[in-house]
Amino acid sequence: MSSNQINEAVYVLQQGGVIAYPTEAVYGLGCDPGNHEAVQKLLDLKQRDRDKGLILIAAEFEQLTPFLAEIDISLKEQVLATWPGPVTWLWPSRSGVSSWLRGEHATIAIRVTGHPLVAQLCRVFGGALVSTSANLSGNPPARKADQVRAQFEDQLDYVLEGEVGGLAKPSEIRDVVSGRILR
Repeated sequence: MSSNQINEAVYVLQQGGVIAYPTEAVYGLGCDPGNHEAVQKLLDLKQRDRDKGLILIAAEFEQLTPFLAEIDISLKEQVLATWPGPVTWLWPSRSGVSSWLRGEHATIAIRVTGHPLVAQLCRVFGGALVSTSANLSGNPPARKADQVRAQFEDQLDYVLEGEVGGLAKPSEIRDVVSGRILR
C-alpha cells in the first residue's frame, strides 16, 4: 500500500466523501464522523436505518475520547486490554454526541483496530472514522474490493485496496457496562 493511496483516501474523507477499506474481517464503509452530510450519504448508500447507530474505528484510544463519557477506570482497563483488535465496545456516549452516530442508543460503538492499513488511515486522517460493513443492508459483507464495487458500482467516492484480516466473522460487540456479548 502506497502512502499516495492513503493520502487520496484521506483527501476524499476531508471533502465529505464515503470510502471503502479493508478491516480485520470484511471491507468497511467509512466517512468523517463530524460531517453529517457524509454520514447521511453512507447511511443512504448502505440503506441502513439511522436508529441502529454506527461504529467508530480508530488507530488509538485517544482518537475516540471526544465521543465518550467518563466511566469507571476498571471498566476502561477491561476495554483497553482487548485492543488493538476485533472487539467493538458499546460505551456510554458523551453528552452532545449526535444521534446520527449513536442511533437511538445512549452508547456509541467503538473499536481500536488491529488492521495496519486502517490504523494508518486513521492516523493520517487525524481521528476516528465511521465504520460499517461494506454491503447493502441484508446482504453478506464484502471481503474483496471487487465485491464492494459490484454492490455499490460508482456510488462510492474511493475504494482503498488491500487485504482483509484473517477473521471469518465481523468484530464481536460487547457492552462495556454490563459485559454482555451482543454479537
